[in-house]
Formats: sequence, structure tokens, C-alpha cells
Amino acid sequence: ASCISLCPFLIISFFLPPPQPAPETTEIDVDGGMDQDIFDINEALGLDLFEGDIKLDGMRERNSIIGDNYRWPHVIPYVLDDSLEMNAKGLILKAFEQYRLKTCIDFKPWEGEQNYISVFKGSGCWSSVGNRQVGLQQLSIGASCDRIGTIEHEFLHALGFWHEQSRSDRDDYVSIIWERIQDGTSHNFNKYDDKTSDSLNVPYDYTSVMHYSKNAFRNGTEPTIITNIPDFMDVIGQRMDFSDYDLQKLNRLYNCTSSLSFMDTCSFELENICGLIQSSDDNSDWQRLSQVPAGPNTDHTNMGECEDSGYFMHFDTSAGAEGSTAILESRILYPKRGFQCLQFYFYNSGHESDHLYIWVREYTSAHPNGTLRLMGEIKGSPVSYWQLHHVSLNVTSKFRVVFQGVRGGGLSNGGLSIDDINLSETQCPHHVWHIRNFTHLLNTSPAGTAGRIYSPPFYSSKGYAFQVSLYLNGSTDNPFNVAMYFHLISGANDDHLQWPCPWQQGTVILLDQHPDIRQRMSNQRSITTNPLELSDSSSSYFWDRPDKVGSVASFPNGTTFMRGPGMGTSAFLTHQRLRSRNFIKEDGVYILLTMEDISHLLSTQPSVSPTFAMNTSKVPNSCPDYHCENDGVCVIVDRAPVCRCPAGDNWWYMGEKCERKGSTQENTVIAVSSTMAVFVVMLIVTVTTAVCLKKKYSQGKENGENLKLE
Repeated sequence: ASCISLCPFLIISFFLPPPQPAPETTEIDVDGGMDQDIFDINEALGLDLFEGDIKLDGMRERNSIIGDNYRWPHVIPYVLDDSLEMNAKGLILKAFEQYRLKTCIDFKPWEGEQNYISVFKGSGCWSSVGNRQVGLQQLSIGASCDRIGTIEHEFLHALGFWHEQSRSDRDDYVSIIWERIQDGTSHNFNKYDDKTSDSLNVPYDYTSVMHYSKNAFRNGTEPTIITNIPDFMDVIGQRMDFSDYDLQKLNRLYNCTSSLSFMDTCSFELENICGLIQSSDDNSDWQRLSQVPAGPNTDHTNMGECEDSGYFMHFDTSAGAEGSTAILESRILYPKRGFQCLQFYFYNSGHESDHLYIWVREYTSAHPNGTLRLMGEIKGSPVSYWQLHHVSLNVTSKFRVVFQGVRGGGLSNGGLSIDDINLSETQCPHHVWHIRNFTHLLNTSPAGTAGRIYSPPFYSSKGYAFQVSLYLNGSTDNPFNVAMYFHLISGANDDHLQWPCPWQQGTVILLDQHPDIRQRMSNQRSITTNPLELSDSSSSYFWDRPDKVGSVASFPNGTTFMRGPGMGTSAFLTHQRLRSRNFIKEDGVYILLTMEDISHLLSTQPSVSPTFAMNTSKVPNSCPDYHCENDGVCVIVDRAPVCRCPAGDNWWYMGEKCERKGSTQENTVIAVSSTMAVFVVMLIVTVTTAVCLKKKYSQGKENGENLKLE
């Protein structure tokens, strides 16, 4: 395995032996072992929604996505309701990152804008279509809807899109088998002319995340939709990620000319090598080649499958003196977010003393010619395959990425090669698991626990140790799915961590190795540790310390440890979908793993009343600058900050900023004092009145006047 320093992730490459039986470990399916689509979930709940997941908001007929009335602004205000499950909250934010990476659509927490999307845990998965201009617009991510493709699907509805198979030209591409459709649901298969729905001049898309699956609304076991091209029968209905045509339509509808967080990609297929430049500060050059005798034999982009194409950049370390360098610099890039992830494939056919350094050249007013800062170093023994690497950057000023190859002192027959570079303003995964010899494992592994394999151990940023298990051929009941489970394992930090493990979200991504990050349709699932969740078979906490709730396991070197119960899905990915994209490349797959703390999402509702948003365009967010004393809490009421003061059984704080303390003893004194004061005042008033009346009566009698006193 090659090593990379100065980078917060670990890559481990395995050439796995045939899987061996492992001790039994409890594993729980979050979806009951079923690959439930949106429409299966909603149907089981008895929901009667238009086309299965569309809320019509009182509309009697389908409205067009044509026209600007139903468009959202490019930055969409949202609220994550506290009713949402924690796993769903984390995944919604991940879905937003996919929108930012691949489109010009952004999302921001609601600050009082007139129209906004409120995401909550309703019954099922559903949305309205387009901006309904009603203020608070609901979007439901209910139980079992916490998959990134499902969330993208519902937000595409909100952005103005209907289902793909309702296009006016759908009969040219699919056949609807009407007699197999459940009674009373055939209207869900209506198609609409181009005056009602606009396909935006994009071809029909079998791979759309908005397409029904082949079994939608069926009344038996036979499919309701037959694709006219048979190869797409098991492709329609995917909920992995946006397809290329999904993105084309969205970017056309919202006039996107670029993506928000994408920065650059290069597969070196063009002779201009994507604007990268050879530096004059070195004594050698990178060469654009299609193969090298010592390796690689092909590029990574096409793997030698396309004639007259397939190039990469290579630094020859078989000649020259020790310390010879070759520098390749990117064009000038302009960051917006302050964090970036550089991803590329690397091939070392040289010597273990050869190094690849990753720098950034930053340009500031103080250093207009740029200053270099080291971001990563790749070294290790030569290997005969391409390896995926990530390097985290944190650049805030304009910059270039610099690849510096350095020849070591050993004997080299080849050199250093790079291919399929991607740079985006996203977070890098924490860990990478490379499974080689994958096709052989897939063809020979038995279904069930005998075919289970485990990842190496990994640590989260908080210090929790974890592991992922895969069943390449699924369970014995369902042998045509890849199954995936997430486990906590005993680690070096367990005595210093909080248990049961609270609100850590583990994300497992099977990488689609398309050379352009914007066109990848990776498959991912996330699991979040709920510290209050109990095991099914006992009263113990599911995510407690592995040495309390786990079973004994051992690493390949014989070291024993404790593996906690696993949570995941036996329907992670079907074998058909596994072969439908670039998941398997050079007979290997890459699994990206991240475990992050999402406890900050426990409370996400804004302090502004949702009903207030119906009549206002902007609410000042002044609470961060408004200090309440004595542990008072600031909230927004009627557009102004107000302190909510703490209180006990016989004490409380009061005042504009909770600056004064009150108690029952003080109130008793105040009450007695007030009573005495009132008595004295009333006595004075009574005496004064009596004296005045007597005097007035005496004067009247002297003047002979008759007085009537009331």
C-alpha cells in the first residue's frame, strides 16, 4: 500500500484472499432487507399522492414547468424541521453538496425570505412541483426515505421537474403494460404533451433519477414498464445520483453555465493538457504518453479500450541524477469556500525512493508572484496498478496546484504517472478502501456469511474505531445484491470517548470511477449512531462500547479485538447496477468512507415563527450579537431579539437581559410592604375627605344653602 502524509485520510489497498468464515456478528437491516423505492414506501403507508410522490396543493390538473412563475431563485432558503431523523438531516446536507458540485443551485438556511422549503419527517417521501409561491412549502423525508438519490429526486420535483416516463415521447422508449397496474392507479402512467411539460430538448433518459422503476404500481409480480431497449430493464428507477441528462435539464431550466463547487478536471485526452504548464524551475518535464514499458500499460480513463486515445502524464525517473525534478502546474484557480479536495490517480513504476509532492502556489497582494505551500507527499513501493489519492487543500486566495516529481537514489525502470485529476470545493473522504481482484471475488464468493469480507480498521476524527463488512453476493435469501454493514470496533481511544456513541454519521460510498467528478453516479448509504437505540434482543445500547456489546474477532495477523453489532442494508446495490457504471475498473473497486460528528444538527429549526414568514421578506438575525445574562436564551419575536430568562422553584431572573434576580422571599416582603403602603394612603385620603366635607357643610349652613350629600 502506498502512503500519503500531510493529508487527513488513509488509503488501504487489498488483494483479498478468498473470504473465510467469521464469528457470528449481529447485523441489522435499516430497510428490512428490502430495496424499497419511493413509491413502495408511500404505497405501504396508504398515501394517495399524484404519481405516487407529488403533492398537488389543491391543483386539479398538472401545471407546466414552463415559465418563470414556478422557478426558485438560484439560492433556495430551507428549514430542516426538528422532526427529521438525524440520519436524514445529514444526508440532506450531502444532497445539497451534490447540487452545488454539479449545478448552479445553492441552498441556504432560511432567514425570513417570503418563500422557502421546509423539510420535515412526514408520512413517506413527497414534494410539490416547482415554487408554489405559498411561503412555507413542505417537502417530506419520512421513515426509510433517507437515501441521497431519494432526496435528490424530491428536490428535483420542488425545482420544477416531473417524472421522466410522463414525457410526451415516452411511448417511443418504454411500453406501459396496463393490465399489470393496480386498480385505481393507472392515472399515474398518464403522459403529457409538450404544452404541459417541457423536456428541454434533452433525449429520453432511462438512467434518470426521476424515472419510475420497472415494478411501479404493479398488481402482481410482473413489471409494469418494459423498456424498448432490453438492456435498460434493470437500469430504470435508479436512486443513486443524478444522471447526465438530469443535470442537462436542470442546468438548462435554471440557465446554469457553471457549477458552484466544481473547479477543474483533466484526463489529458487533449494535447493542451487542460491548460497545465511545465515549470521553468525544474530540470526535467512531464510527458503526455499512452503507455510506458515498465508501466502503466494504459491510461486510467479508458483502460486501453479506445483506439487513438487514452493518455496520462508521466515523469521518467529511469534517467537523470538523484534529485532531478519535473514540475507541472495548473492554471490559476479562484476559490470561494476556503476548502478543496484534490483527487487523482497515481501509478508508480519507478523506485520507492521516488516521490510525488503536491504543493499550492498562492498569490496574495503581499506576494504577487506566489508562495509555495506543501499539501501532501506520496511515496511507497512501486505497484502495477493505478491508485486513487485525495489531498485536502485549504486555500482562500487565487492559486495553482503544483505536481512535483522528484527522482530518488534507487534504480528505476519507469517513473511516476498521474491521470484523471479532479479538483472541487468539497470535503475529501476520510478513508479509502481499495478492493482488488474484485471480479474473481464476485464470481467465487458464496452468498451469506461465508462470503462476507471486512475492511481494514479505520478511525473517525473523534477517535472512534470502525469497520465495514460487505457481502459481495448478498444474503442466502437475496444473492443478487451487494450487502453492506457498518460496525464500531474496539480501539485505542475507547476509555476517553463518550458511550454509547452519540450521533456519528458513517457514510460508505462505492465510487463510480468516471474521469469527470460531475458525471459520477456513485452509490452511497449512511448510518448514524443513535446513543439511545437499544438492541433488539436485549436492553443493552446498540452503539455502546464494542467490548460490552460486541463479539471477539481477529485481524489477518491474528490480533484479536471486539467487533460491535452492524447496521446497514442487504440491498446496498444490485449486481445489475454494479455493472452498469464504472464501479469496477482495472478489476478493482474503491469504497470511500467517512465518519463525522453531526450532533450540531440535533436542533435545526429557526427561532422565527414559520407563520410569520408568510408576511415578511426579511428577519434580522441579531441573536448572535444580543447577549442574555445569567444563562438566558435569546429568541426572535416579532422581528426583535428577546431574552427568555431561567427560573427555579423559588427563584427567577427578570429584566430585558435577565440581569435581575427575583425570589419568593423577596416577593413576600414586597407584598407586605405594598399592603401597608396602600393602608396608610387610604387612611390619609379618608381623613382628608372627612375634614373637607365638614368644612364645606359648615359654610353652606351659614349661607342658608341646602346641601345634599351623596
